[in-house]
Amino acid sequence: MVDNYAFIDSQNLNLAVLSMGWKLDFKRFRTYLKEKYCVKKAFLFIGYVASNQKLYDFLTQAGYVLVFKPVVIGEKNKMKGNVDAELVLHSMIEFSNYSKAVIVSGDGDFHCLIEYLYSQNKLSRIIVPNRKKYSSLLRKFNNQITFVSDIYKKADLEQKERH
Repeated sequence: MVDNYAFIDSQNLNLAVLSMGWKLDFKRFRTYLKEKYCVKKAFLFIGYVASNQKLYDFLTQAGYVLVFKPVVIGEKNKMKGNVDAELVLHSMIEFSNYSKAVIVSGDGDFHCLIEYLYSQNKLSRIIVPNRKKYSSLLRKFNNQITFVSDIYKKADLEQKERH
């Protein structure tokens, strides 16, 4: 049996989809990952804010394994919870447990991870949230890329009304 794992940069995914005027149904997205890429475990890397407990409960019930990053308050009281290091670390900790990895992000900071997974024949797919805004470092893997806009109907993304 194929045991693929997904490693999801939640902020990159969520902000990119929202910037396109859509809303991602995380439950349907999890089902898509399971059915399309045989994803047994989907690690969702997310900043921790105590007031978001209902969201975390929902995501856990939807089938995600949450990996939290403490959030810090930056300039202009903007919350920051960069999960890049956690995503790379967990993909290596879990390396012997999965057949192939699905990386969900358009961030070029994952280039070295993706390149390594590819060289080890452990890269299943890169799911890039925004076709118009993703790192040029990932373009060499274009044959491995699926764009969220291409799976709009399959992942049951609901387009929000534009204001």
